[in-house]
Amino acid sequence: MTFPKIIYFFDLVGTAAFAASGAIAGVRKKMDIYGITFLGVVTAVGGGTLRDIIVGRIPPFIFKDYNYLIISILVSVLTFYFHYVIERRFKFLLIMDALGLGIFTVIGTSIGLEYNIGMIGSVFLGVMTGTFGGMIRDVLQHEIPLVLQKEIYASACLVGGILFISAKKIGVSDGVSILVSVMVVFIIRLLAILKNWNLPKPK
Repeated sequence: MTFPKIIYFFDLVGTAAFAASGAIAGVRKKMDIYGITFLGVVTAVGGGTLRDIIVGRIPPFIFKDYNYLIISILVSVLTFYFHYVIERRFKFLLIMDALGLGIFTVIGTSIGLEYNIGMIGSVFLGVMTGTFGGMIRDVLQHEIPLVLQKEIYASACLVGGILFISAKKIGVSDGVSILVSVMVVFIIRLLAILKNWNLPKPK
């Protein structure tokens, strides 16, 4: 499946946002520049890299298109030096992160369809692409991954992935399927941030 150039552009924007959020986590843990950069890169491209390895898409996308790796490293290093600026605009970063989550979900799900691993496997790949980088980041910080706690994050990916596959199955064009699915994930995640929505936890 060929994605429009605008999706590629926003995929890079999402990569930058994920890298910044990972690097900020490193700053808050008072890591050095290497640790901060490593966390930023892992957060940005870790999910997609694992996805590619699982389906046998070798070499992974970060070694086919170095823009992802370059942007991840550059943004992480800039965050190290200018983290106070990013911290003041953290809400904007969360908005870009939500947009990136939607795009990563659709790309991951479409790769699952391309490799004929079925609906469930494809949705899982979409969730993996959007969330596993953050999970690795949290584990490296000795924290319970955010997606396994109360936040509406992975569940937004699930909805977007199922919607994307369903739209394609009923014959909706690729462009519309992509746009609607990305926006649904984006809106769910954004509303969860703004309204502090959480998944239920045991009493």
